[in-house]
Amino acid sequence: MKQPPSQPADFWRLVLVEGFVCLMFGLLLWKILSLQVLDTDRGYEFLRSQGEKRFLREAIIPTYRGSISDRHGEILAVSTPVSSLWANPRLLATSERLPELATALGRSPEKLREQLQSYSSKSFMYLQRHMQPSRAREIMQLEIYGVGESREYQRYYPAAALAAHLVGFTDLDDRGIAGMELAYEKYLRGFPGRKQVIKNERGVVVREVGELEAARPGQNLSLSIDLRLQYVAHQGLQRAIVRSGAESGSIVTLDVQTGEVLAVVNHPVFNPNNRSRVNPGWTRNRALVDAFEPGSVLKPLLVAAALEAGQFTPDTVLDTAPGSIWVGRKVIEDPVNYGESTVARVLAKSSQVGIVKIALQLDPQDVWKMYRKFGLGLPMGTGFPGESAGTLEFREHWRDIERATMAYGHGLRVTPLQLAVAFAAIANGGWRHQASLTLVNPAEVESERIMDQALALQLRGMLEGVTAAEGTGRRAQVEGFRVSGKTGTAHKAAAGGYAKDRYLSLFAGLAPASRPRLVTVVMINEPKGGHYHGGVVAAPVFSEVMGAALRLLNIAPDQYHTPGAVR
Repeated sequence: MKQPPSQPADFWRLVLVEGFVCLMFGLLLWKILSLQVLDTDRGYEFLRSQGEKRFLREAIIPTYRGSISDRHGEILAVSTPVSSLWANPRLLATSERLPELATALGRSPEKLREQLQSYSSKSFMYLQRHMQPSRAREIMQLEIYGVGESREYQRYYPAAALAAHLVGFTDLDDRGIAGMELAYEKYLRGFPGRKQVIKNERGVVVREVGELEAARPGQNLSLSIDLRLQYVAHQGLQRAIVRSGAESGSIVTLDVQTGEVLAVVNHPVFNPNNRSRVNPGWTRNRALVDAFEPGSVLKPLLVAAALEAGQFTPDTVLDTAPGSIWVGRKVIEDPVNYGESTVARVLAKSSQVGIVKIALQLDPQDVWKMYRKFGLGLPMGTGFPGESAGTLEFREHWRDIERATMAYGHGLRVTPLQLAVAFAAIANGGWRHQASLTLVNPAEVESERIMDQALALQLRGMLEGVTAAEGTGRRAQVEGFRVSGKTGTAHKAAAGGYAKDRYLSLFAGLAPASRPRLVTVVMINEPKGGHYHGGVVAAPVFSEVMGAALRLLNIAPDQYHTPGAVR
C-alpha cells in the first residue's frame, strides 16, 4: 500500500538550504563591504595602504643650480640635464642578462659582477652617473630587470680653464666644493621637490600621482670679472710662463673706481669639465690664497709713511754713496752707486740703500700703521674660500734690521689681490675700496680714506717715474698712456734663510696715470734662464695685459709725449 510524501520534512529541508545560501551570500557581502567600503582594521584603508606601500613611492623632483656669469652676462657655469643608471644588486646579480648590460655600459661582465657583489647587502647602487640621456635611454630600452634610471643635473663650464680658479667646481652630487661654487653654495643650490609616483614590480615609474612639494631652482650669480679681460690676462700669463720657464704665476686686475676684480688668472691651469688627471695643486687660486714676501714692490707704501710723517718730500735728497749700507751685521747693497738721489729717484731706481735710510729715520710704528691702512695683514673680505690675510707682525720694539727689511718688502707676506687693493688706494686719491668678486653698485662701494689726496697724487707722480726711460719699470710702458707702477724682485724663503737662485718677479701698476681706471698686479714665481728681475720678467707682461684692457674698455689715452727721466 503506497504511503503519501512527508511534506513537512521537504519543507524544512528547503528552508535550511535556502537559509544556508542566504547566510553565505550575507557573509560574502559583508566581506566585500568590509574590504572595499567599511573602515575596519583589515578593511578598505588597510588594503589601500598596503597597496600603496608596495607600489606608491615618494620620488625626488631634481632641480638645477643657478648659473654663474661674468659682469656682461657671459655664462661661466650652468647646469645641464643628465641621466644616471642605478640597479638593485639583489635582483641584478642573478640575472642572465648581466653580460648584455655590461656590454651596453662598455664594461666587462666580471668587473660588473664584482661591483654587484660588493653591494650585495644593499638594494641600491649606481651603475653609471651623469650619462647622456639618449645613451641612458638606449640601455633602459633593453628592459633588464633590476635596472632603473634617474634624472640629475651636471655642471658645465663654458669658459673651461679661462675662469676655473675663480668659479671653482662642484662634485658628482652637484654641490660646490671649490671657488665661488663653494662660497655661494647656499645661494646657488636649488631645493629639490617631492612627488608621489606608482612603480611596477621592476621599480619603473608607470604613473605620477601628484606633486607634494615644488622644486625651487637656485639663484643666478653675476661675478665682477669681464671675460674679455680675463682672456687677455690668461693669454698674457701663459706666454710669460713659457718665455720665463716659471713654476707658476698670477695676474689680478681691479677697477679703481669700485674695487671690483675685473680679471684674476693663475698658472698652472686646469679644465673643470675634465678633472680626471688634475693635480690638486693646480686648482688653487694663488692670487687670493697664496701669500709671499713681495720685495721692492712694497717700497711705495714706505714712502707714503715718510710723506705722511712730514719728514720727507719727493725732492728730499739722500746720499746713497757708496752704494751700500751696514745695518747691524748685514750689509745692504745697490747694484750700482746712485750717489745723491731724491726720494723720487730712490723709487725710480728701486734703491735699497735709499729706502733703508728713509726707513731708519721713521717711527716703525708709523710704518706699521701705514701698511695696515693699505690692507696688509687683513683679509680682503671677498668671501673666497681660503682667502689669505697675509702676515704683518706687530712688535713693541723693532730691531734696525727688521725696520730695514720691512721697508723693501721682506719679513711680511701679502697676496697679489692685497697688492692690487693697495695700489688702487694710491690710484683713488687715498681711498681704499673693499675688493669684490661680484658686481657692485657704484653708489654702495665700501671705502675708507687712508691718506690725504695730495699725498696720494705725489706718490702717483713718483711711481710714474718708475716707468720712465731711466726707471726700473720702463718695460711696463703702454703706448699712448701714462703708467705709474713699481717693480719688485724678491728672494724666496728657504731653510735657514733665503734661496740664492729662486725669485719672485713682480710689477704692480695703474693706468692712465692722469685719471686711473685700472690697477694690475703681475706675479711670476721662480722664472728660469738667468732673467728674474721684476722689470725684465713681470713689467712686459703688465704692458701687454694693461694695454689690451685699456683698449677693450675704450679708455682714452692720456700721454702725448715720451716719458722722461727722473732726477
